[in-house]
Amino acid sequence: MNQRINKTNLKKLISLSKRYAPVDLYYKVREKLSAPFQEYSRTYQSYFPSVQEQDAQRRQHFSYAPLISVVVPTYETEELFLRQMIDSVIAQTYENWELCIADGSQSSRVELVIKSFYPGESRIKYKKLEKNAGISENTNQGIAMAAGDYIGLLDHDDLLAPSALYEMAARINDTGADMLYSDEDKIFTDVNCHTNPHFKLDFNRELLLGNNYICHFLVLKQELLKQGGGLDGAYNGAQDFDLVLRLSELAERIEHI
Repeated sequence: MNQRINKTNLKKLISLSKRYAPVDLYYKVREKLSAPFQEYSRTYQSYFPSVQEQDAQRRQHFSYAPLISVVVPTYETEELFLRQMIDSVIAQTYENWELCIADGSQSSRVELVIKSFYPGESRIKYKKLEKNAGISENTNQGIAMAAGDYIGLLDHDDLLAPSALYEMAARINDTGADMLYSDEDKIFTDVNCHTNPHFKLDFNRELLLGNNYICHFLVLKQELLKQGGGLDGAYNGAQDFDLVLRLSELAERIEHI
């Protein structure tokens, strides 16, 4: 869940777009505050497991419990967003995970947050990169830190639903998938306000050729990622699209959650 939106700034943008921007932009911006997204924001919790179901997920024992390495490249990440992202990983009902943070920041902002708030969490791996080499190479550095059977790619301002890794592990057990992706939505700075859900199609190669509808949350088998060669810095800005196109041609089983 990414692309956080500040509601006050959004209202200002609507006003400005009405005065200075093309008509289509005005209606696009206004859409963000209109139905059905506001209705979804009130009801999105119905899409997720109850507290009782989450407790049952924590007690679930899979015959195969893969270590899932969640890889996050960071760069001068705001403390609020960084802590919310980390907390969402720690809150997972599936507990066999590690969080690999590759930090390209010039400052020590990210490092201080991790040391101050998560000193006892051994599942967090942190590496201060020698330089900020761009989103692709920074992510590759995070992947190099990972010991997991599967790699989950996450942005530094994303959040995971509590059952995200459980659903991945369950589907891996059911199908042996080596590439998995989930639906997603967007949130305001207030994490209780969800908007603009993206309920995706099952894998559709023809659609993918013209539209990176897969995006996040994406989980890949480590072996598949190595075979495909990781992210390519030549496509920074569209690096996820390039990666998905390449790996989808190599994957044996692609699953949509």
